[in-house]
Amino acid sequence: MIKADREVLISFGALGALLVVCAGVVLFSLQARFDAAQEFEGRSTLVSQLEARVRARNEARPKSGAVAPAAAFLTAATQGLAGAQLQAHLQQMADAQHATVVSSGLEPIKHEERRDSIRLQATLVMNLSALQTMLYQLESGTPYVFVDSLKIQLPGTGPQRAVEDPLLRVTFELRAVWRRDNA
Repeated sequence: MIKADREVLISFGALGALLVVCAGVVLFSLQARFDAAQEFEGRSTLVSQLEARVRARNEARPKSGAVAPAAAFLTAATQGLAGAQLQAHLQQMADAQHATVVSSGLEPIKHEERRDSIRLQATLVMNLSALQTMLYQLESGTPYVFVDSLKIQLPGTGPQRAVEDPLLRVTFELRAVWRRDNA
């Protein structure tokens, strides 16, 4: 009998130990799950705060999709008027540099180009320093004007015609971006 009682006690002891281990595993699992839920809650709060900041920044920005300022574009009701604005802009720059506009004319838009481009070909007579200043002003000022092509012709250079600062015949191919003015 004592042997049977001993086996029963050992069995109950093993069963109790197994129950304690199982209960420990369940408690450990529940604690890990609780910690994960708290961490998730903290991160969700942080994400919500970040989203609110981004939303506030986006609402503070201007609603227009343009990155460039309005002055960067030629603004006119038609392409012809925008071309005239570009010609007037070039004439003003030429006058400021004491250059002479020999000819200027709008070029047709190429098929692969966007319909909001204005192209202008112009021939001017100017000296080298005026050319440098004008190129800088064209490329860095507003409205944004891009020099697509530049051709420089020197005057007839021979032994009898050596001039220190000759007048150059310069042909520009310019491109600007036009924004339709609905007014």
